[in-house]
Amino acid sequence: MEIALAISALGLGLASGFHCIGMCGPIALSMGISGKKTANQYLQNLTYQSGRIFTYSILGALVGIVGQGFQLAGFQRYLSIIAGIMLVTMALFSLGGKDFATRIPAVNRALLQVKINLGKLLAKRDYRSRFLTGLLNGLLPCGMVYMALTASLAAGGIVQSMSYMFIFGLGTLPFMFGIVLVGNIISQGMRNKILTFIPVMMIVLGSLFILRGLELGIPYISPKAESLQVHNPNHPGHMENTNCH
Repeated sequence: MEIALAISALGLGLASGFHCIGMCGPIALSMGISGKKTANQYLQNLTYQSGRIFTYSILGALVGIVGQGFQLAGFQRYLSIIAGIMLVTMALFSLGGKDFATRIPAVNRALLQVKINLGKLLAKRDYRSRFLTGLLNGLLPCGMVYMALTASLAAGGIVQSMSYMFIFGLGTLPFMFGIVLVGNIISQGMRNKILTFIPVMMIVLGSLFILRGLELGIPYISPKAESLQVHNPNHPGHMENTNCH
């Protein structure tokens, strides 16, 4: 994976932390592991977070199947442009501080089913239930997750997209791990302000992906395709060095 993509994944995850506190924080607090701090409490928290990140990684692998197809067809640059356009479009639907994912009826119906199953798991205190809670939590409709999944398309492969979403999940970990331990310390007003900033971030990231796909020759931002290619010793154009004695 390109370093720029890895940085964008981590940055998205860190920026998503505030959003995750508003969306997923109540679920984490409902697990009842924010009281006395013991080794068991920390392990349960980490088990829950692991389940969430695992779901993000699997979703990334599924999205990566599409990216792999584009890459094999030689259309990687167009995939980056498409991902950028999708991010900008999602940003426009998120203007006004409302998560665009909640504006889709089918998403809201799926959200209801996930919440029903989450309610059953939250009543249990074993590690398996914590991990399953994290798995379902990762399926909750979330504009930031969809944003990261769209960006992972540009990674161009199954392993790359999976890695992108894994790094994204790690970026969300500090805030989500902390909210379970210290409680909801960010007010609703602060969360609303953060939500209004997210579409701006989506537009910036989308624009960067579009520039990346245009291959304008701008270092790190829009490099030429040749600079991203890895030399293949089996490629006809590759000259193998040999020593003659």
